[in-house]
Amino acid sequence: MAASSESILDHIPLFAKELLAGGLAGGFAKTVVAPLERLKILFQTRRTEFRSAGLSGSVRRIAKTEGLLGFYRGNGASVARIIPYAGLHFMSYEEYRRLIMQAFPNVWKGPTLDLMAGSLSGGTAVLFTYPLDLIRTKLAYQVNYISAQKSNQFSSMTLVVFCDLQIVSPTKLNVSGMVNNEQVYRGIRDCLSKTYKEGGIRGLYRGVAPTLFGIFPYAGLKFYFYEEMKRRVPEDYKKSIMAKLTCGSVAGLLGQTFTYPLEVVRRQMQVQNLAASEEAELKGTMRSMVLIAQKQGWKTLFSGLSINYIKVVPSAAIGFTVYDTMKSYLRVPSRDEVD
Repeated sequence: MAASSESILDHIPLFAKELLAGGLAGGFAKTVVAPLERLKILFQTRRTEFRSAGLSGSVRRIAKTEGLLGFYRGNGASVARIIPYAGLHFMSYEEYRRLIMQAFPNVWKGPTLDLMAGSLSGGTAVLFTYPLDLIRTKLAYQVNYISAQKSNQFSSMTLVVFCDLQIVSPTKLNVSGMVNNEQVYRGIRDCLSKTYKEGGIRGLYRGVAPTLFGIFPYAGLKFYFYEEMKRRVPEDYKKSIMAKLTCGSVAGLLGQTFTYPLEVVRRQMQVQNLAASEEAELKGTMRSMVLIAQKQGWKTLFSGLSINYIKVVPSAAIGFTVYDTMKSYLRVPSRDEVD
């Protein structure tokens, strides 16, 4: 049986092993941090009732009104996106790394190689999977407010959230004295279909520009810091899980810090057609960043950053660690052997 397993693994192409390892790593890491991802999106997209409540207050609000599943709202779309995204990200990183080394065998050795390969792989993964990221954001953002009628008067507001698989009416509620409600999406396919009908291909790629601007430096820096830190780990600890977790967490933390405002711009562009707002439409990455800073304050560009710090540490650490572990399990040759 073991021999049969070895035979199967030996016949799997290298790129397929890297694709599988990356996809599993991304899906596992994303599910672990899904509650923090939901909170971060609500903070980024200006839900004042969450931002004013703070982190602990927002946790209590979601737990009280939506229950445990509320923390995983939109996670189905998130995992559906992250598996191909992470798979393509890690696989294309390895492929770009090999291609660059073949084209520039003497020039691109060292940390610059990881920086360039990581940046290119991030852009590649985004272009192929961006519509799913857009859908994930819309589903996570979707919170409908309805009024509870008591004694023929509107006396209280009830927070209602619909799970991804629950079928609900896609109508909009317009109750006097209430914030205009977002359209209710019944799930991933429903959201994807309606988004396409509203804006076509351009609608599915709304906000992709700041995403690309952000992913090039973030992905490059993330791989750069991770590989550079691994190089400095003593030989006796190179296979240690703790060493990989530490390198991954620091790499994700440093990479995210430099690019976070671009992520806020991207989120607001993705959901602005859902929000009831008379503010100017966000168009263009830099113009949108300036507009957000002017209208909402420069602190908005870092809204949710504290949550992101808490999220990105386990996410990057788990992602890199699971990826390296899966590569070892699938018997992917070491860098020295391939290089």
